[in-house]
Amino acid sequence: MIDIPLVDLRAQHDQVADEVAGGWAEVLKTTAFVGGRQVGEFEAEFAAYQEVDHCVAVANGTDALELALRALGVGHGDECVLPANTFIATAEAVARAGATPVLVDCADDTALVDLEKLADAIGPRTRAVVPVHLYGQTAPVEQIREVADGVPVLEDAAQAQGARRHGVPAGGLGDVAATSFYPGKNLGAYGDGGAVLTGDAELAERVRLLREHGSPRKYEHTVLGFNSRLDTLQAVVLSAKLRRLEGWNEARRAAADRYAELLADLPRVRRPSVLPGNLPVWHLYVVRVAERDRVLAELHAAGIGAGVHYPTPVHLTGAFSSLGHGPGAFPVAERAAGELLSLPLFPEITASQQERVVAALRGAVR
Repeated sequence: MIDIPLVDLRAQHDQVADEVAGGWAEVLKTTAFVGGRQVGEFEAEFAAYQEVDHCVAVANGTDALELALRALGVGHGDECVLPANTFIATAEAVARAGATPVLVDCADDTALVDLEKLADAIGPRTRAVVPVHLYGQTAPVEQIREVADGVPVLEDAAQAQGARRHGVPAGGLGDVAATSFYPGKNLGAYGDGGAVLTGDAELAERVRLLREHGSPRKYEHTVLGFNSRLDTLQAVVLSAKLRRLEGWNEARRAAADRYAELLADLPRVRRPSVLPGNLPVWHLYVVRVAERDRVLAELHAAGIGAGVHYPTPVHLTGAFSSLGHGPGAFPVAERAAGELLSLPLFPEITASQQERVVAALRGAVR
């Protein structure tokens, strides 16, 4: 039985339960379930938090990526460059927009995209570069923009709400960003949700049009879009949680620092490194160990809810076998995929829980 979970959503809910209940009661009274004023209020609050001009809330993070790509004009015959070590949604959104994902290996020390390999992957059909802020650490977007040389940069910021790079929030470094409010995210809804962030008013307006069936007003459809709207109940939850996000992220940083201290004398456990200039939010605390699957099983047997993010690089999934990459195509990502181990981390985790996690890990690595 797992008694130290990977993520403890119940503990977080307890802190916002009354506020959410009151907000939901108002929505139920007005029955403004879609497009209620709380959605617009959250969009304004989150845009201010992210220090961008525009936030367009949508149904989920995958849609946010696809809508951002479509708003950039990405379509059939185009290519989008992205890392091989990411959740499949990054590549999936590219394919759904009609383009071809072009994969790049990652840097061994940070698991972020390898800048040298990124430069080699950009070609005449590249219409977007999609760096991923993995595990709550921001990719070096200012360097990526130099490499991209005018190609639009779409940040996949699903795991980095509140993270900063050289003082600038993740999500405000590129031309446009997409984020996810899946329940386990640092800012999570009570269901699916997502948003597109940008400083470009015209791009934001195109996203708004596309998320509403391509309709600027009822029963008028000027472009082909689809239905991807954040519902009002989720906006209530997100506003309540947003007011607490900075404190929760600080607690995550403190927990990450504690793990670093506890793991310092375990050479068989490779701790995560932080890119200079980054202020991470530790969406996940990911270490690397040999014989990962055996270690994971022993942790589970000890009641520790560790996990794996992600066991299979994009190019080795069945969904993207058509890209034609076999084993060995992206060796750093493939090697990491067999070693990555996510340790329990959430704002409410206690020092004694972390000590128990590390004690179990100490006994499992050998």
